[in-house]
Amino acid sequence: MGVYANTVSITQFTISGDLPAQDEFAWFSGKLAGRAFQSIENSSDELSEGWAEIDHPDDAEFQVPSAFWRDNYLVFSLRRDQRKIPAAVLKSHTAREEGLFLAQHPNLRRAPKDKRTEIKEQVQLRLLVRCLPIPSMVDVVWDRKSGVLTLFSLGSKVVERFEDIFRKTFEGLHPLAIHPFARARMLLEGDMLERLEKANQANSDSAIALIRDNQWLGWDFMLWLLQRGLNGEGDFRIVRPGNFATAEGFTAWIDDRIQLQGGGEEGGIQKVSVSGSQDSYLEAISAIKGGKKITSATICMEKDENLWKLTLKGETFGFASFKCPQVRIERDNTVEEVSEREAAFYERMYLLEQGQQLFDSLFVAFLQERLTDAWNDRLLAIQEWLESK
Repeated sequence: MGVYANTVSITQFTISGDLPAQDEFAWFSGKLAGRAFQSIENSSDELSEGWAEIDHPDDAEFQVPSAFWRDNYLVFSLRRDQRKIPAAVLKSHTAREEGLFLAQHPNLRRAPKDKRTEIKEQVQLRLLVRCLPIPSMVDVVWDRKSGVLTLFSLGSKVVERFEDIFRKTFEGLHPLAIHPFARARMLLEGDMLERLEKANQANSDSAIALIRDNQWLGWDFMLWLLQRGLNGEGDFRIVRPGNFATAEGFTAWIDDRIQLQGGGEEGGIQKVSVSGSQDSYLEAISAIKGGKKITSATICMEKDENLWKLTLKGETFGFASFKCPQVRIERDNTVEEVSEREAAFYERMYLLEQGQQLFDSLFVAFLQERLTDAWNDRLLAIQEWLESK
């Protein structure tokens, strides 16, 4: 799923480090081209990975602005081509070659270990040449105005590979994942930011520590939203700048799927999944009363009859299955394909940013309760709600 899909999964980063003050196009063009994807289709190489143009995945030259620069956005893809030989095929062909070797050496009952290794490597090389590489693409959108980079994937291995090749490409720049505590820092200021820092349970400012020791942010946020939604308190106001005007109203609630996790009576970690449309969430409430925490939930946000829907990963705040209103580009014979794709890109980004504006406003509403005395009243309301079920 890439930037053009109506449903995506995203991980977001801020970028630390200094960018060039002048001639940014030449600098970015050179950096991306320096780590460009190289095709292995006509070679025996097993793997190739690098940057490619988002609209032309077979091109990686980045010579003209239209290839990767759209207003305040840099857009490109991380392409990875890999040849994979099915294990059963490799085993079968290797056994066949070992059989031929033994036929030529009747005094041996089994090929020596070194020979078996040599045969396997030769077979693997021969089969690799006959296998077409399988391509995979992950889109990247870097908003130079906000400083936020969006990677259209949640896979941990993909994120690790992206971070590694990004640092190698742009020396001196570092992608910093926007986890729950980092997002809260971005959204708060003044007295509220001071309150957040006092609530910080991590002993260091490393991302790992901030995520591990501040899981309460995700747990409490989703419990807060679940209780508010079921208690008829699903109305909110936009408080973050963006495509919607501030103070406009929207509704938000948890629906469809909830995952909970906690210790069991006999020790160990127990997980509970609640799926399907719920009226009273009795199963989820029972798990919460048993001490389990909500670790993932599907959040719906509605404004002006338009719906944004995502599955929030509480530990990292990654957006899975982030679905926006559908993009509809009117097409006629006078519209060129390039113009159509650019129009679709801008429309997609507009809708994605609207959804993020709604989510950030929702998170701020939570923080304004969680970090003040109002949280005591909310805890009482949550306790009464749980006891009434």
